[in-house]
Amino acid sequence: MKYDVACFTYYRKRAGDRGMSDSIELQVESFFARPADELVGEVRSAALEVFSHFKTALNRGEIRAASPGSDGAWQVHQWVKRGILLGFRLGGLVDYSIDANFRFFDKETYPTRRLTIEDGVRVVPGGTTVRDGAYLGRGVTIMPPAYVNTGTYVDDGTMIDSHALIGSCAQIGKRCHISAAAQIGGVLEPVGALPVIIEDEVMVGGNCGVYEGTIVRARAILASGVTLTGSMPLFDAVRGVIYRREGDRPLEVPAGAVVVPGSRAVQSGPAKEMGLSIYAPIIVKYRDDKTASSVQLEDFLR
Repeated sequence: MKYDVACFTYYRKRAGDRGMSDSIELQVESFFARPADELVGEVRSAALEVFSHFKTALNRGEIRAASPGSDGAWQVHQWVKRGILLGFRLGGLVDYSIDANFRFFDKETYPTRRLTIEDGVRVVPGGTTVRDGAYLGRGVTIMPPAYVNTGTYVDDGTMIDSHALIGSCAQIGKRCHISAAAQIGGVLEPVGALPVIIEDEVMVGGNCGVYEGTIVRARAILASGVTLTGSMPLFDAVRGVIYRREGDRPLEVPAGAVVVPGSRAVQSGPAKEMGLSIYAPIIVKYRDDKTASSVQLEDFLR
């Protein structure tokens, strides 16, 4: 136990030498590696202090679960996911109920995010919840009710509409529109798995679902009702290409693609004889000036 506290003090001292994020990474990895039954007493107190700094960095967008490289490829930061999981291990269940009619219970390490006017985020009243550990950029607007889970990164100027869900660790770019009832899946475990990525200026239509580490590249448009998963092929009717998840490479929607819900005929077996079709997302065009004007986001709404 003395070793752990000394280790924590050592890592904290190194923060000035290696940079704050490097220091937090070392500390998170050290505490995460320990069994849960050893995270007690002084060790737990030290781990909670580390987690508090870690969560503050998440809230500020200084660290994130995934980020793009200079080549546009997205990289998962597994230690950040481990830090989020560490918070669940450290937290006890507490009563967050407001009154007898509005009762809820959650981990003490993950209360709702405390936003202030200085954050520059507009949260319209009506039942929205943002969990602590989620980054919201300036100019983000959230319409009620919506839910933003921990580890999420939502960049500047994005609108999250009513009944939308942003799952844990999902990465949302600048000036996106996540329309009503859209579901943006996240992924916390396994830690090496890529979360859903929505790049800059993407329009996600109402009742869309994007899951299983799918990457939607910049300025793409998903029409209402489109569903994208890692096991589902995406048909490009413009370029004559079929996009799939292959091994560790996720399903990707090309930049500027306009995707609509469609269907394809089953080609074999009894389903063919019965004339059945199955759902298929289809790229019907690529974004042009006319398309851009039809989905223009009005600044005055923000």
